[in-house]
Amino acid sequence: MSIDPRVALQSLTSALEEHLVAASTRRGDGDPAVEAAFFAVADAFEVYEDALYEAYNEVTPLQVFDDEEGDEDEDREVDDDEDLEIVDE
Repeated sequence: MSIDPRVALQSLTSALEEHLVAASTRRGDGDPAVEAAFFAVADAFEVYEDALYEAYNEVTPLQVFDDEEGDEDEDREVDDDEDLEIVDE
């Protein structure tokens, strides 16, 4: 069952608006309303991206990052020669 990309886009827009409201009324760190809105945006984006690809074979220039991917990067040791570039001003 495919979803119309316009409907998916409307859902994404609504999720973004709800996230803005939750962020602007945040009641401290770890506010569950903000966290729920965050995940709603991520889910709505993935539905939109899938609908867009299925309908038009097109994608957006955006990407949703998993927390798990970030954890792997944090746990990895940094090798200055390979991973960092030092820029002289």
